Amino acid sequence: MEFEIRCSKCGRISSSVLDFRCFCCSPFETRLDFHFEKEKIHNRNRGLLRYMDFFPYVKDEEIISLGEGWTPLIKPSKGLHFKLDYLNPTGSFKDRGSTALISALNVPLKDVRGYVSEDSSGNAGASIAAYAACAQLKAKIYVPESVSGQKLNQIRFYGAEVVKVSGGRSEVAAEAQKNERRKFYVGHILHPLFRDGIRCLAYELAEQLEWRLPDIIYLPVSAGTLLLGIIDGLKHLEKSGLVGTFPRIVACQTRQVSPLHHRFRGLDYTPPERITSIADALVSVNPPLLDLMTKSLKDSNGSTVLVEEHEIFNAFLDLGRKGFFVEPSSAVAYAGYQKQFKARETSKCDEAVVILTGNGLKSSFNSARGRPCLKAK
Repeated sequence: MEFEIRCSKCGRISSSVLDFRCFCCSPFETRLDFHFEKEKIHNRNRGLLRYMDFFPYVKDEEIISLGEGWTPLIKPSKGLHFKLDYLNPTGSFKDRGSTALISALNVPLKDVRGYVSEDSSGNAGASIAAYAACAQLKAKIYVPESVSGQKLNQIRFYGAEVVKVSGGRSEVAAEAQKNERRKFYVGHILHPLFRDGIRCLAYELAEQLEWRLPDIIYLPVSAGTLLLGIIDGLKHLEKSGLVGTFPRIVACQTRQVSPLHHRFRGLDYTPPERITSIADALVSVNPPLLDLMTKSLKDSNGSTVLVEEHEIFNAFLDLGRKGFFVEPSSAVAYAGYQKQFKARETSKCDEAVVILTGNGLKSSFNSARGRPCLKAK
């Protein structure tokens, strides 16, 4: 099996799995040159181990796993499925990317006695910290100075060093990427192997639906790793001749943080000076992968939907009343489904999957008032 790590703009091929950005400053992509074969699924395993033959840059004896993947696919009503990816080991879908990335890098980093750096105050930071701990790698997670909450505590309990940085999200990323001796940046947004790990989610959906894909998939979008990863996985299955009609991907965003929605529809977007949305994990107002996201969504005949704060909150409560306790940011996807259902853009005759991405225990709540008490990062 063959694969390439290629620049998304100039086409330059990288010779190292440690690379995350091309000389032309554009992000890399992972290109596959082999077919998916059902016979090569390792049925007794889950996560990356289940599909290890389709991740050629990782040796099976070097896989760093916490038991991620193979999360439940639940059907609460006719025409609707929930993919419970918030039940991954660290409480979010990000574990799919972390297991691929850390598995590929842990041996070369140990050889040079290096450590990993990541910029995130949320789910990705916690996930990278956990998988680095499993691999016995040192990790530094760079966070905004104003960071607070359960996700920060989670990062610290995994033993990672937390470095607080003054300024906005871009300043935090710049600090994490600064050259330092034996420091290797593994930022989940830019590193192609992190995004590539998420394609196993598409494989799972196909398996769990007996190789018949849904009509529509709803997912929350911020930095774009989930969107790009699942589309790549679906395209791989389609190219391999294992699935029929490609599902319509619906990228769900909040009104405050909606650069993809506006770019996709050719509209001007002015981000707010301060993000106050209860969907506090969706904060990328200027995502580095925006061009890739837009192209990928258009090429796959996808679409976008914008949801309001009251729609997110109502979807969050509705999920809880059904027994699914997720972050309000995860509820954005369900809010998108509900909005399109009310507008008759989808119906119970369609098979829809809503990806639920983050665990509700990661957010702070004011139980006396019955509302999430969240602080934007």
